Amino acid sequence: MAVRPTIRCLREDLGLDLPSLDVPLDEIDHPLVRKANEQFAQPTGPRERIRSIDDVVAFKVKVQRWRGAVVEGGGDPSWMVMAGVREAGSRDDFYEALATAAVAARARYNAENSPPLKSSTYCGQWLVCEDDQDRYRAEAAVRLLRAMRETVRRLVCASLLDGHEHSDEIAGAEIGVLVRGVEDTGTYVAVWITGSVPDNFVAIALDLVPGCDRDGWYPEFAMPDRALRPGEQIYSNMMDPQAAAQLLGENS
Repeated sequence: MAVRPTIRCLREDLGLDLPSLDVPLDEIDHPLVRKANEQFAQPTGPRERIRSIDDVVAFKVKVQRWRGAVVEGGGDPSWMVMAGVREAGSRDDFYEALATAAVAARARYNAENSPPLKSSTYCGQWLVCEDDQDRYRAEAAVRLLRAMRETVRRLVCASLLDGHEHSDEIAGAEIGVLVRGVEDTGTYVAVWITGSVPDNFVAIALDLVPGCDRDGWYPEFAMPDRALRPGEQIYSNMMDPQAAAQLLGENS
């Protein structure tokens, strides 16, 4: 489960600029973000709740002098909503300061709103907002491209090794690859796709196959050893043997 700092937390608490979209916020190069992702990688990993916060369920993250508060959203991702540094030699505790600020926020909220909150604290001002959700959705294309690149290269490599079809599921579709050496003509590669796919999925998947001419893909109506299945799209091309050897070398 990925842990992302909110944009407010990133800028105000961690003191970092918002990076370009090709850098997902859960991959920010910061010790507290890395620690949070290690700690929350598994749904049953170590959790220590911040007991002084009672309007949301927030957990502690600690590394070096950094302290953070993570709120799990019931799915992927989770969010780091507050962060700070415990100064060397200071007796001040980040989590005590957080609770004090949350109690004060609750008092302000109750003074301005009705009905009043029944909780002792209020953390709504730090939680995920629409800007955070917009950023997460905008990164979706980057996440999909990464996953497609890894999957396609892995399937090509596996088929190069044994000459059989290999397949996997990605973005709700199934993609398969078959690579075979063809006597006197080079290396034949076929890619098949089934299921509902996003816009440009097929073109991107084919473009990610190493060593193939982008304009050399042709639709097929059967695989070498079997007939076309319902809803299946098949495309074939010739692969540069040097590119195939390089891919195998990179994954040996």
